[in-house]
Amino acid sequence: MAETYKVLLINGSPKIKGCTARALDEVEKTLNENGVQTERIEAGTKDIRGCIACNYCRTHGKCVFNDIVNETAPKLAEADGVIIGSPVYYAGSNGQLLAMLDRLFYSTAGTVDLNQKVGAAVISSRRAGSTSAFDEINKYFTISSMPVVSSTYWNEVHGFTAEDVEADLEGLQTMRNLGRNMAFLIKAIRAQKQVEGLPEQEHEKWTNFHTEQR
Repeated sequence: MAETYKVLLINGSPKIKGCTARALDEVEKTLNENGVQTERIEAGTKDIRGCIACNYCRTHGKCVFNDIVNETAPKLAEADGVIIGSPVYYAGSNGQLLAMLDRLFYSTAGTVDLNQKVGAAVISSRRAGSTSAFDEINKYFTISSMPVVSSTYWNEVHGFTAEDVEADLEGLQTMRNLGRNMAFLIKAIRAQKQVEGLPEQEHEKWTNFHTEQR
């Protein structure tokens, strides 16, 4: 039976047919052409509040707020990779999306193994601020032992409307190359996992930056 691979796409834009969606469309189409199944979540249209640091998730295995975060958690667990798309607001990602990611990554820390699931950020901007938003999302991956998938340019498109993005030929090319690279990396990780398993991850040491006066 043929191997199945799956990528979860999270659209952090409130415009479900906007620039971010157009970029995600291009990646998704390429993933599908390379044998990877996809599922998309529209996060930008949802009412999402931030984390309140209650640690309910540590004893109950899910966030205290039973919304899109808890709905997304099992989908993240099943996926081989995740692509997170965001428009640029004041040189950063959509705050609504960041509230979701804070709670999703924190509340699943004890229940979803993210080790070697691949991740990619996709950013859309009218003009600037894209690279800082790009860095912002990538930090969720790099704290979670998730390989970050790159392309032939930073994973971004430019435009004020989805029609503008159609004219960003390099941006769409970047999305297609991202899809190919992600499909390849997912398959390579799966193959190596079957040979020798996943890399061991240590979690015993916790350093607090506090020094006593002696």
